Amino acid sequence: MANRVQIPTNNSALIAMIADEDTVTGFFAGVGNVDLRRNTNYLIVDSKTTVKAIEDAFKEFTTREDIAIVLISQYVANMIRFLVDSYNKAVPAILEIPSKDHPYDPAHDSVLSRVRYLFSSESVSSGRR
Repeated sequence: MANRVQIPTNNSALIAMIADEDTVTGFFAGVGNVDLRRNTNYLIVDSKTTVKAIEDAFKEFTTREDIAIVLISQYVANMIRFLVDSYNKAVPAILEIPSKDHPYDPAHDSVLSRVRYLFSSESVSSGRR
């Protein structure tokens, strides 16, 4: 149990989001966070957003201590798949979500892929199927 990750217990744990405007607006509905330095807990991705900006936001959100979960639209995650797939920390958790214009594809979900891998490895090694 010494390897357990501590989730922040203060009241400032946030959810971050990287997605299109409709998804961010629908999810946060005016409760997005802007701190004193004008840093937000979301990135709105549109046709003008560069991959570098998405990468930077992902890196920022995954290193901030006040963020517990990062929600990212799957189509956006596909743009930075190498970063999403290489992320291996428990907190903040990364969850891929669908968007209005891009349906969810379980074949590209990094969390689901890891779960499938773990269960297939355990089932093979224990002789269960």
